[in-house]
This record gives sequence, C-alpha cells and structure tokens, in this order.
Amino acid sequence: MERKHLQSDEDVIFFEPVRKTGRSFYVTVLILVSVVVLALVAYLYQYRTGLGVTGLSRQVFWGVYITNFVFFIGISHAGALIVAVLRLVKAEWRRPVTRAAEVVTVFALLFGVASILMDLGRPDRMIFLVKHAQFQSPLLWDVICVTTYLTASSIYLYLAMIPDLALLRERGGRLRWLYQALSLGWTGDIRQQQRLDKVISFMTVLVVILAVSVHTVVSFVFVMTVQPMWHAAILAPYFVAGAIFSGIATIILMMAFTRKVYHLEDYLKPVHFNNLGLFLLTMALFWFYFTLAEYLTTVYGNEPTQMAIFWSKMTGEYAPYFWVMFVLCFAIPLPILAFKRTRTILGTSIASVSVIVGMWLERYTIIVPTLTTQRLSLTPMSYTPTWVEWSILAGCVSFFVLLYVLFTKVFPIISITEIREGREKLLARLRGGADSGQSHTDADLKEDT
Repeated sequence: MERKHLQSDEDVIFFEPVRKTGRSFYVTVLILVSVVVLALVAYLYQYRTGLGVTGLSRQVFWGVYITNFVFFIGISHAGALIVAVLRLVKAEWRRPVTRAAEVVTVFALLFGVASILMDLGRPDRMIFLVKHAQFQSPLLWDVICVTTYLTASSIYLYLAMIPDLALLRERGGRLRWLYQALSLGWTGDIRQQQRLDKVISFMTVLVVILAVSVHTVVSFVFVMTVQPMWHAAILAPYFVAGAIFSGIATIILMMAFTRKVYHLEDYLKPVHFNNLGLFLLTMALFWFYFTLAEYLTTVYGNEPTQMAIFWSKMTGEYAPYFWVMFVLCFAIPLPILAFKRTRTILGTSIASVSVIVGMWLERYTIIVPTLTTQRLSLTPMSYTPTWVEWSILAGCVSFFVLLYVLFTKVFPIISITEIREGREKLLARLRGGADSGQSHTDADLKEDT
C-alpha cells in the first residue's frame, strides 16, 4: 500500500519558491555575494600577510573570530534541539517550523567551524590537531563534538526531507536528476514510512544529547583554563542557555523572512510566532538568571584580577559593550515578549534582532576583557578589531543568509509531508470526536493546522 502524494492547489504554494524566481531574488543574491566577496578579499589579505593585520596579539589571542565561533555554534543549537524536543513532546504546532530550524542548524555549524580556521591564520595547522592529537585537550574534545554534531544534524535534516524530495522528483523540472538521486527510491509505502520514522526517532534523541554536550564542551575550552572570569562551573549551563536563546531568535527571524518573501501566511501563522516568542521570553529570563549569578559570585569573591575585569565591564573600557548587550538581550525583548498584545510577528522579529546582536556582544564581552586583563600580564593590553575582522564577520553573516536563500530555491522550506501528516491526524481526531458526540468547528481545524 502506498501513501498518496500531494497533488493539490496547496502544492503550488509550497513549490512556488522552487519553480519561480523573481527579480528581488537576484537583487538579494547580488547584495549578499558582494559582501561575501569583500570578506574573501579581506581573508586573502590576512592569509598572505598574517594575523598581524588583525587586532590580535600574543596576549589577546582570541577576538572577533572566536566570538563568531561561539556565536554560530550557539545559534545552531536552537534548530535541531528545538525541533527534536518538540518532536519528543509531540507538539503539533512545530510542523511548519521544523525545516527552517534544521537548516539553520546545519549552516550555522559550517560557519562555526570556518571561524576556527580563520583564527588559525594558517588553516593547514588544523591537520596537526588530528595528527598530534592530545585527548586531554579540550580543543580536541571540541573538534570531536562539533564534527559529530554537524554530521548528525545533516543526517537529521536529510532524513526528514526524503518524502519531499520524492514529491519534487515526481514534478520533474531541471533538477529532477538531483531529486531522483536524493529521494533514494522513496515511494511512500507503509514499510518505508515505518523504517524512516524509527530512524528519525533515534536521531531525535541523539541530537538532543549532542546539542547539550556540544556547547558544554565549547564552554570547557574556557573553563578548563585558569583565566579570571572563565574558570567557573556556571559557564557550561550559561553557554547552553545562551545558545538556545540566540538560536530561537535566529529561527524567528528566518521564519518571518520566509513568510513575507514567499507569502506563506497560511502556514507560518501568528500562533507559531507567539509560541516561539514565549520560548524566547523563557530563555531571556534564564539568561538574566545566569548573568546575575555569574557577576554576583564574582563580586562576592572579590578576587583582585576578577574585580578588575568586572569593573572594566561595568564602568571601564568595555562598559559600552556590556550595557548595550544587557539592553539588547533583556531590556528590549522582555516587555515585548511579556505581553500577548505585542508578541506579534513584528514584535517577536524586533525582539529577535535585538537578541541576536546582544548575544554576539555577550560572547565578545566574555572573551576580550579577560584576555586584556590576565593575571600574569606585564603591561596593560587592549584589543580593537580591524577592518579585516569586521569584513569577515559581515561576510560570514551574509554567506549564512545566502545559503539559506539558495536552499529555499532548491528545496521546500516548509515540510510538505509534515503538514499533511498533521492534517491527517487532526481529521482522524475530529472524526473520532464526532463519533463520540463531541462538536468541532471550522475554527478548531484552522487553528490546529
């Protein structure tokens, strides 16, 4: 017995971004490619000249690039992790959100890895980490965890796409050969569906475990040192909470972009933004708790070097970064997300932009102030990023958006089969309710789907 494929007017909506390309798409791609080219020129200049063209030094050996690494690894968590958790708890409203979230995970991980290569100066040195592996090094733990997470997340994304790839294969087109190869002969029969469901269920549990472990290990790169403000156990859960916080914001922003550009208002509804907005509000409160706990214990301990870093953030050189971070991560999103009247698509989008910028600044204020005020520092140091670092940061963000945009032109950004499966379950529930004498209105159907 084969599962029926989608053949309705609804198909047109899902496949429209893949079938048709407007002028705005080419303009967007041109702008993004221009920024990426600028970043490539900056990187080639750095590669030929050396890390001396950056603001880095022997003491301040981490800066914008490692900030980018922690940031991109962080936003990758919300994708697969949120989808996995929502699948485990069987939240039906997740269905239009899953594909975009999984794509964000995979692409963000790619740029997290790329940021490490840029920070090395000579990317070929990465080979030495494998060739001369020291398993007591947190850096090696990081490589193993990130590589495993990237592999698992890519497989997770691909497995969920197989039924949709079969639908694209049946519709033909110039890329039919690609969909033919990637769909692996999917026909939609019961046996195939059961096998796929089992594998996805296994990957769901695995991804949850990996997502938590990866950012914990990322924090270990800092915690396992004796640098002031880093050598603290709270950084592990702090990093995980921050990762989910920034990741949810990224997903909301990408959903709003997709909804507006591809006219998917019937599928990405206000209820989805409301639910993710509540999730973002919860993580904002968690973030505030961990931030308060970190700085309260620092002040109570009153260790001289740590206090010097603390005051550099409160009133010193890094105070503008810290207070802007606090406003963007807490003061702006909290009142927007706390009230249903402002927890709209526009409201959650504004809060998400604020959180994304604020969380990048948070990673910056964790890394740089500590390195400029080390215990064994002989002279006061400072760090100012150069145009090379800012250009590469802009290029990474633009390239990330570019890959997302290109993905939407090749594959459906909303999971067609997940939407249909949700509709089938809802109709079955409605029929069961009718048999038991319960009444359901059209509004119930519209809200649930």
